[in-house]
Amino acid sequence: MTTGAEYDLAIVGGGLAGSLTALAFAARHPDVSLCLLESDDRLGGNHIWSFFDSDVDSRDRWLVEPLIAHRWAEGYEVHFPGHCRGLAVPYNSITSARLDSHVRRTLGNGVLTGAEAAELTPVSVTLADGRVIRAKAVLDARGGGDLSALRCGWQKFIGQTLRLQVPHGLARPVIMDATVDQLDGYRFVYLLPRDDRTVFVEDTYYSDAPDLDLPVLQARIATYARAQGWQVEAVVHSESGVLPVVHGGDFDRFWPQEDPVARLGTRAALFQPMTGYSLPDAVRFALRLVDEWPLEGALLAQATRGWAKDHWRQGLYYRLLGRMLFGAARPTERRRIFERFYRLDPALIGRFYAGRSTLRDRIRILCGRPPVPIRNAMRALLSPPAR
Repeated sequence: MTTGAEYDLAIVGGGLAGSLTALAFAARHPDVSLCLLESDDRLGGNHIWSFFDSDVDSRDRWLVEPLIAHRWAEGYEVHFPGHCRGLAVPYNSITSARLDSHVRRTLGNGVLTGAEAAELTPVSVTLADGRVIRAKAVLDARGGGDLSALRCGWQKFIGQTLRLQVPHGLARPVIMDATVDQLDGYRFVYLLPRDDRTVFVEDTYYSDAPDLDLPVLQARIATYARAQGWQVEAVVHSESGVLPVVHGGDFDRFWPQEDPVARLGTRAALFQPMTGYSLPDAVRFALRLVDEWPLEGALLAQATRGWAKDHWRQGLYYRLLGRMLFGAARPTERRRIFERFYRLDPALIGRFYAGRSTLRDRIRILCGRPPVPIRNAMRALLSPPAR
């Protein structure tokens, strides 16, 4: 059956990229009739997305500002066996609940949850229940997709929000506590203090394999909390995830040129290859799309694929770093790469996470005494190219 509604734009996938794009259209093109389709019963899934102030241009800040659930203006810290450091760049977090409520409030009836897409064309979405949503343009922002064409390591994690019996004593986030035992690759613990007795604790790994043993990682979080002297009153939230750290692959196989449906977000490989983080690119490409509108039907696919392929080319340097991380450093020694990186200039670090490293930044990251054996580094660099 076909719905009576017809839209200018249907966005399939109510995660971060799809939701930000919908919000950008609502603000910049309120005359565009838009439908945001999500297979789950709420937008954003079960996630916390965090970002540095330097990740988002000040002129674009309006798009994410209403979504921020927590902000730490005093900056953040990193902890390594060789040194600890505080950096003054403000840090922010977005929660799924905040994203869901804001997007629903903004779009109203334009949000359709419980809508699993079975088939997409450039001008229609067929849902699993047989309904057909027709639109002048369709945008696939469902995330993930077929990663078989990409060569990946994995950043995987489990996070828990803990309610403690006594204050935790943290003044600001700890982005990496890498003083922990190095297991299953490069391991660190990530800490976000919410209030004086509530803290989000994430056990994270840069690993060769994407598998997650949730009970084991949950036990490690409990062990970490005990080591800090924290008495846990309750676990009030839990999430887990696996992000690709892309160090090579074939973009044209990942997104074939003949595919007529436009893509966005992770579905289009629009993320920082070395970190897997997608928020800076999700903001940039949402605003680029509204600036270029109208782009209807197959034209939208051509445009978004062109943007994504340019992004892939520009990501060559970060994929090279990924090859060195996963190909040159033994898993238990990957910590040395990050410890050295966090001794560099804070502005360079900010540009790196935003995916905007300058030529000077790139030379600086690679120069000096290497944190991995030269022979291993050369072997990784001379392996089949990270296309």
